[in-house]
Amino acid sequence: MANENYIISLKGVSKVFDGVTVVDDINLNITKGEFVTFLGPSGCGKTTTLRMIAGFETPTNGQITLNGQDITTIPPHKRPINTVFQRYALFPHLDVYDNIAFGLKLKRIPYQTKNRKGETVIKTRKLSRQEIDEKVMRVLKIIDLEDLENRDISTLSGGQQQRVAIARAIVNEPEILLLDEPLGALDLKMRKDMQLELKDMHKKLGITFIYVTHDQEEALTMSDTIVVMKQGTIQQVGTPIDIYNEPVNAYVANFIGESNILNGLITDKLKVKLLNHIYDCVDDFPINERVDVVIRPEDVIIIPASNKEMDLVKGTITDKIFKGIHYQYVIQSGKHEIVAQSTKDYEVNSEVYVDVEKENIQIMKKEVKKNVFNDAYIDKNNNVMISESPFEVDVTQLLKGSHVDEELYLIGKDGKKYDLRDADVIAEIEIKDVNIVDGHDNGNVNATVVNSIYKGDHYAVLVRTDEEDDFILDTQDVWNDGDAVSIIVKPENISLTLKGDISKYEVE
Repeated sequence: MANENYIISLKGVSKVFDGVTVVDDINLNITKGEFVTFLGPSGCGKTTTLRMIAGFETPTNGQITLNGQDITTIPPHKRPINTVFQRYALFPHLDVYDNIAFGLKLKRIPYQTKNRKGETVIKTRKLSRQEIDEKVMRVLKIIDLEDLENRDISTLSGGQQQRVAIARAIVNEPEILLLDEPLGALDLKMRKDMQLELKDMHKKLGITFIYVTHDQEEALTMSDTIVVMKQGTIQQVGTPIDIYNEPVNAYVANFIGESNILNGLITDKLKVKLLNHIYDCVDDFPINERVDVVIRPEDVIIIPASNKEMDLVKGTITDKIFKGIHYQYVIQSGKHEIVAQSTKDYEVNSEVYVDVEKENIQIMKKEVKKNVFNDAYIDKNNNVMISESPFEVDVTQLLKGSHVDEELYLIGKDGKKYDLRDADVIAEIEIKDVNIVDGHDNGNVNATVVNSIYKGDHYAVLVRTDEEDDFILDTQDVWNDGDAVSIIVKPENISLTLKGDISKYEVE
């Protein structure tokens, strides 16, 4: 029996386009009255999921239910769901009032009457002018545009047009409102203002909002629940606080807010080694297990270095940016960069110690299904730098339908030009696609064998580069700890995800 509190349920929902799976076996329940946000980078499947809920796309597999009733194949106009898109699609020849009233003038509502035989029958009728006027004026009040009902659409600001588009969607009193990146066309200040207005509208209306964005700040500001997506799958579902403070993996930690994601080793009960220093921690993991350690920049404690040596990680401030309410620092410690935030003003090139309280050290199980490199970036030659070694990866995978011109700019299918130099990306390599050969300088990256475990029919081998990045691979060959090796990966076996939105790399 369906839970009465769930308004929408997705059960094993998948969508395949031309043999490519863009949404993969999603299971999700959305509660009545929630503000739910699908969050993820371009191409993660969030908009496709929204379109399946709306009825614009039909799932390849799985079921979508609304209040317990199967709506998987029901067309959009028969669902009590309305959608607001990034492009508002307002009618330029109609004023504000008539844009909002457009759907009401077409709508027919059922009513009971008696036929000639005295039998009760159901017929439909159009809304009266008075009914339409009452509904339009009610939503104009909600969106705070009561005095602009006769204005031409072309005379409105972007924020006002966006509110008209929302009013047109909610005037039909849907049970669910879908919003597909509706703030994307607004400037920064207007976008921040509209975030608060949307949250207020949600409270006034009391209906379910399902929102799609790549902007983590929007998600954290407005949502009751955030659904973090990656490559068609759900990574984590939770409240903004839970997802920010307790990410389930390095991908979520990196996508939600800024993070220092470091390699760690559990050395003892509630002890973790990172940055060549032993820290107390609160997460209990098996001894000798490799882990991901996440430390938020605001949790890094900066201590000016003095003549007195301290048993802490020592580094040098290499960069400083004033953020208004704090400074953001990049601290170089050996081969590691640590991002920190502080209200205190320290000089660039000054030596400091860094510390962190044990409660602010988040430890997560390392993903072993594939090799994930969260600190990869693109160099001036469009090579992807992994562990400071170049790989000639096809960067057009970052933007569907794009190509690279002679000047190495990425050109989108809409003609927009992007300069990807120094763009931060997440690089992923399947375990089966990593190979090693004996000796250094015989492949893409030099490394040393750290550990080899026999798995019954193969060895699982962990190798570490000079930059202290780990590669995991499976092999039939026997390798000993300390062996010098070279890592070989074919470029076509490296998948990339851009950190943030590609629009920030757009050039004129």
